[in-house]
Amino acid sequence: MDQFVEVPGGRLFVAGEGEGPPIVLLHAAIVDHRAWDAMVPGLVAAGFRVVRYDYRGFGQTTTDDVDFSNRADLIAVMDALGIERAALVGNSRGGVISFDTAIEFPDRVVAVVGVGASLGGFDGTPTPQELEIFHRAAQIMAAPAPNLDEVADLTISLWVDGPGQPPDRVDASIRRTVREMCRPLAEPGRVQGRPIRLEPPAAERLGDLRCPVLAVAGQLDVSDVVQTALHLLEAAPDAHAVVWPDVAHMVGMEQPARLNALIVDFLRPLRPW
Repeated sequence: MDQFVEVPGGRLFVAGEGEGPPIVLLHAAIVDHRAWDAMVPGLVAAGFRVVRYDYRGFGQTTTDDVDFSNRADLIAVMDALGIERAALVGNSRGGVISFDTAIEFPDRVVAVVGVGASLGGFDGTPTPQELEIFHRAAQIMAAPAPNLDEVADLTISLWVDGPGQPPDRVDASIRRTVREMCRPLAEPGRVQGRPIRLEPPAAERLGDLRCPVLAVAGQLDVSDVVQTALHLLEAAPDAHAVVWPDVAHMVGMEQPARLNALIVDFLRPLRPW
C-alpha cells in the first residue's frame, strides 16, 4: 500500500507490502525507494512486512528548505504505519540513518543491516584512484550549470560499476534504472532540506548500539565501505561483517536473492518482534 506521511515541512512517500515482522529498507543517496524493487518480493515471501520510503528531496517525497532529522522522519514513518519496532536495512546513506536511529531511538530498532553502509563520523582511507574520481566529481558539480548526463555517468561508474571496473560488469538494466533515479537529483534548484546530524556522531557512540548489527560490503566498492564494515565488526558490541568479493555499492540490485537470504538468516533468531 502506497501512502504519504506528513512531517514538519515535508511529505514523505511510503510504500508497504506483506505481513509479519516489519523491515524498513532505506535507500542510498543516488537512488530512491525503487532501488529495493528486486528484493521486496523475496522478503515478503519470507514472511516480513516490508516498508520503503523516499527521503526528503528524493523520488516522490517533497520538502521545504528546512532543517530536519532523518531519524525523526524514519520514526514518523513507523508511527504512521503503527510499527513499534522494526529491523532496518540501510544502503549507503541509508546505513548512516539506520545506525543513527538505532542509537537515538534504541527501543524502536530490532537490528541493523548495513549494506555498503557509511557510518557517521567514520572516515576511511581512499585510494589515489578514488581521490581522483572524487576530485573530478567535485569539479563537475562546481560548474555553474552541471552537465546532468556527465554527473549521471560518473555516478554510475563509481557507485554501480565500482572504481576501475568495466561498464559491462553489471546488467545494463541496473545501470539504466540507477540513471533514471540519480539524474534528477542533480537538477539545479532541487530542494532537499538541511539534515541535522547526530551529535556526537555514531562512530563515537558505537557502545550505545544495543541491537545486533550486520555489515555487508563489496570488495569492488569504494575502499572506505569495507573499512567501515570491519570497523563495526571490531567496535560495535554485537556486530557481524560479510565482505563479498564480486559486488560493488548497489548490492541489493546486483544480488537481491543472495542478500535476501543473508538478511533472513541474520534475522531468524530475533523473530517474532
